[in-house]
Amino acid sequence: MSQQSSIKIGLRAFALAGGILLALILVSGILTRTLAPGEYERVLMDGRTSVVQGSFQYLDAQDASMVRQSQPIWRWFTAPIEVFWGDNALTVAVIGAFLFFVGGSFTIIEKVGVMEAVLVRAVERFSHRKYHLMALVIAGIMVLSSFVGLYEGLLPIVVFVVPLAIALGWDSLVGLGMSLLAMGFGFAAAVTNPFTVQVPQKVAELPVNSGAWLRILFLLVAYVVAFGATALYGKRIEKNPEKSLSYRADSALREQFNAKSIMAGRDEAMTPAMGKAIRWFGISMVVGVVLMLGASTLTATGLWPSASDLSFPLLALVFLAGGLGAGHRAGLRGAALAKTFFRGMLDILPGLLLIVMAMAVPLVMTRGKVMDTILYQAGEQLMEAGPYTAAFLVWLVTLGMNFFVSSASAKAFLMMPILIPLAEMAGLTRQTAVFAFSLGDGFSNILYPTNALLLIGLSFTTVGWGTWVRWSIKAQLVMVAFALGFLALAVKVGFGPF
Repeated sequence: MSQQSSIKIGLRAFALAGGILLALILVSGILTRTLAPGEYERVLMDGRTSVVQGSFQYLDAQDASMVRQSQPIWRWFTAPIEVFWGDNALTVAVIGAFLFFVGGSFTIIEKVGVMEAVLVRAVERFSHRKYHLMALVIAGIMVLSSFVGLYEGLLPIVVFVVPLAIALGWDSLVGLGMSLLAMGFGFAAAVTNPFTVQVPQKVAELPVNSGAWLRILFLLVAYVVAFGATALYGKRIEKNPEKSLSYRADSALREQFNAKSIMAGRDEAMTPAMGKAIRWFGISMVVGVVLMLGASTLTATGLWPSASDLSFPLLALVFLAGGLGAGHRAGLRGAALAKTFFRGMLDILPGLLLIVMAMAVPLVMTRGKVMDTILYQAGEQLMEAGPYTAAFLVWLVTLGMNFFVSSASAKAFLMMPILIPLAEMAGLTRQTAVFAFSLGDGFSNILYPTNALLLIGLSFTTVGWGTWVRWSIKAQLVMVAFALGFLALAVKVGFGPF
């Protein structure tokens, strides 16, 4: 039974990510001093805040001066603390609960041996067909992300796939390729994703899910790239494990999840009590998936537009019940159970610190009232462009705004009322503008250090943001090339219906 949680964040990875985020906070602060503050008028529509097209105005000199005086430089550095009582305070609380519950629960199932028992079965069944398993896992995750819009609901799968990858002779990055990369690529190659397709289409007054044929073709290309990049890397490190980019960081995990030692202890792992623990935890995870699918369906159909907001709280509670229940059935009770749970919470705490630093970046920009200025100036460039350039600019503007606003639906209500009329003036169809939006939003979700979901996924592993970018950047650049090619095709064929 493992005594040390495999999700403990390394000091080096934490320091690198923290340093990058601190630099981004400083850059955001400098932008509030160099850009003229301005804002759009906003209205509440169907429970969502949307901007009014053509309403942008720069602040007058007096108001601009007051904004800057209210945001002295020292507040740039206190912004990570201020997010706890700002407009996103509830979001921070929910993310914190999710991280703590997942960290505590996962440490419990590691300690009592549930993880080892699950890996025993997986290694026995797939050790000689592991690339088939890789193909199926990536395909399943991408389909759920692309069609249903699951992302945060799939994040906990990282804590299972990464140890499985190591037990099968790969490394943490292969596990992340099978899980986190697949989530990001599936979310970006959206076919009916409620957040990057359906919401923008509703704002653009397009038939919901129209134009799916082109997006399905793009999803197939994204799958080939995701599987190909992960499989090629997996084969390379099989030949020479020391070529693994996470070789040093994975040293403890290789010992903990070594296939030979796992199989040697399979009789101990398969006790009746362990069977009860596995069944309890497995049922909990199935309940979690059903709840996530239900929330996405309610959001997509419009029966409950804000149902997706419950994803993190529900998943946190499911993991809490699953971890505590599995530990209790495996024989871990009372003070020992509580101690293990709180140790897991402590191990995941650095991940929460990185997330609040990431959330401080848009907070500084918003308080300085330069977010709308950036969007307005980008729109002015779009209005004067031709259709091919306009498609590229919509993609690029979305890519840039995703650095500060990671929520796809929030960006849709912020950007689409402004960009759609301008895109039409440039000769671009609304469907192509929505397609450019979804492509610009998706892939950067697994690139930017300001994206909370990326940081949460990495916090479940020993892989730092720098190592992740170094490993995934080639596949992401390939997808950029395909994205721009598909956008050019959409412009060429007049991707519609309009």
